[in-house]
Amino acid sequence: MLQSTMVPTRRPAGEQIFTDAQLLALIGHGENWALSEIHTRYIRLVFSHAVKILNDRASADEIVQQVFTKVWRSAGDFRAERGKFSTWVRSITHHECIDELRRRRMRPATEPCDEERLYKLASDDDPMQAVQYTFEQARVREALQQIPAEQRIVIELAFWGGLTQQEIAVYRHSPLGTIKTRWRLGMQRLKRLLQESN
Repeated sequence: MLQSTMVPTRRPAGEQIFTDAQLLALIGHGENWALSEIHTRYIRLVFSHAVKILNDRASADEIVQQVFTKVWRSAGDFRAERGKFSTWVRSITHHECIDELRRRRMRPATEPCDEERLYKLASDDDPMQAVQYTFEQARVREALQQIPAEQRIVIELAFWGGLTQQEIAVYRHSPLGTIKTRWRLGMQRLKRLLQESN
């Protein structure tokens, strides 16, 4: 699991039930078995929350590892009087997922090279249909440039980023209702622009 420079310790014998706050305090004192108990209690919550935001189980697995590493390193920062551990760990998960979405957004989108496009056109059953599809894509991208940025970003995150409206709301730090309105207005404008360019 997570490596520590501390000497590994074992759970005390007996059936004592520890609270989350007690386990966090024990983790802070180098009791690694306490991290294992916290992990067992909250792995489902962390994983399901990450999958909900990222829509990607492999990325969610990585987030789980990052979250519990952060719990291990920051155990001393938890204050029970400020709220429940479940809220704290969900907040850590949320921030890690947002960071992952930002990293994805910063990566340049890779377009297939011209040779790959030509090969696809040549190997297609109906080359004219492929040409028409490519033309339509270019028209859509051109029309998108004429839409207000806030509406365009929502549409691009949905179509090219594969995000749901809920995930876009999280990513953009906006209420879901605002995202839905931008989506609706953007799609109406896009439809109008495409009709005008026919």
